[in-house]
Amino acid sequence: MDVKDLKELSAEVSKRMNATLEHVRKELSGVRTGRASVSILDPVQVEAYGGLMPLNQVAQLSIPEPSLIVAQPFDPQLTGAIERAIQKSNLGLNPASDGKVLRIPLPSLTEERRKELSRLVHKYAEEGRNATRQIRRDANDRLKKMLKDHAISEDDERRGLDEVQKITDQHVALIDDMQKKKDVELLGK
Repeated sequence: MDVKDLKELSAEVSKRMNATLEHVRKELSGVRTGRASVSILDPVQVEAYGGLMPLNQVAQLSIPEPSLIVAQPFDPQLTGAIERAIQKSNLGLNPASDGKVLRIPLPSLTEERRKELSRLVHKYAEEGRNATRQIRRDANDRLKKMLKDHAISEDDERRGLDEVQKITDQHVALIDDMQKKKDVELLGK
C-alpha cells in the first residue's frame, strides 16, 4: 500500500461522513422552530394515485406570513387526502381547508414543546455523531488489517489513523455546531 491508497481511504471516509452530516442537516431542518418553513412538511406522505407521495409533489407550498403555510393542491380532488395526511403526521398541525387551498397555521411553541424539540435535536445530533464514529471504526479496522497483512508499514498505519481521527473530529464539530444553532433557534440560548 502506498500514499495513494491512504488518500483513497481518507477520501472515502470524508465522503461517508459528509453523507452523515447531510442526513443530520436534513433531520434538523424538519424540526420546527416557530418560524414557518415548508421543510417541516417534508415527512408528510399523501395517499394519491394509488400510492404514497411526498406532499410537495401533490401541492404547491408557500409561506404568506411567518406563522402560516399554504398548500395549494395541483389536483383539487386531493385536498381531503392532503388534509388527512397533515393531521396524521404527528407534527401538531391542524390544517383548515376552503376546498381550494389548505391553510396550515403554526401554533406558537410552548416552553414545554421547545424543550421536547430540543431533546429531539440532541437525539438527531447524537445519532449523527455515532454514525460518524462507526465510519471511523470501520476505517481504523481496515488500516489495522492492512498492517496485519503487511500491506502498509506501522508509520503509514499511524498516519492513516491520525488522518481518520482528524476527519472525524472535524465532522463531529460540525454536527455539534448544527445542534447548537438549532438549540439557539428553539430555546433562544
